[in-house]
Amino acid sequence: MDLTNQYAYYLKIERAMSPNTTSSYLRDILAFLQWYEDATERKDLSGVSSDNILNYFKERKDLSKRSQARLLSALRSFFTWAVQEDRVSANPCDGVDMPKLGRYIPSVLSVEEVDALIDSTDGATLTGLRDRALLEVLYGCGLRVSEAATLKSSDVYEKEAFVRVIGKGNKQRLVPIGEPALEAIKAYLAVRPSTFDPVVDDVIFHNRFGKPLSRVSIFKMIKRQALIAGIRKEISPHTLRHSFATHLVENGADLRVVQEMLGHESILTTEIYTHIDSSTWQRDILTHHPRR
Repeated sequence: MDLTNQYAYYLKIERAMSPNTTSSYLRDILAFLQWYEDATERKDLSGVSSDNILNYFKERKDLSKRSQARLLSALRSFFTWAVQEDRVSANPCDGVDMPKLGRYIPSVLSVEEVDALIDSTDGATLTGLRDRALLEVLYGCGLRVSEAATLKSSDVYEKEAFVRVIGKGNKQRLVPIGEPALEAIKAYLAVRPSTFDPVVDDVIFHNRFGKPLSRVSIFKMIKRQALIAGIRKEISPHTLRHSFATHLVENGADLRVVQEMLGHESILTTEIYTHIDSSTWQRDILTHHPRR
């Protein structure tokens, strides 16, 4: 087993990282190792220095500060593991400072825009019923796109009005689900063809070939429906999750409750929605201020 495969095994088994995070880390690491080999004509990790890391960042002018921070996190994790495995004596990332990031305020939709997006689906078609149910779940439960794509019928507890979600690191959480999302799921499943494979059939959202819907397909669907709904903002599945959390906070939901629903490990991650709320009322005040 080569070095990167061993590291991938470590991420999946010991760190319990999701397949998406694991592939993202490996992609960044392989790109750096290829650059290092080309630049130094060396393959051994023991020669990697902080200067090599810094020079790589200088050449990667295509990366935003946020992408640089993600890349440095991946490299730092990899070399920390390499130290533990006695592949290198020290972590070369220790001499590299993390890029300073400004407070990231995600784009959100208004309640009216969310309604328009959901109503843009065609209830007379199988695809339209699926897309409406998917949008209802993404917004109504605040799920990540990977969580929605893998949601199973057996994880929906209709009487209790909860769904069981498998989040990052295979951590489970229970999320309330409202009647609009439940009714949309039932309407879709009532007409969705069976694949006669119990495992596949348990996954709620299928493509036209009877396979579980992919994350990429969900991204494309949301872009398409946003255009139909006349929404000109740059949106993604995560926009619905942001909008869900923001609307909860604006309506007075406790931040700890929102944290639990979103599956955030730290309350600091959830606190961003208090900043969104502040920007909303600040804009409203300034718009109506007599001295504007």
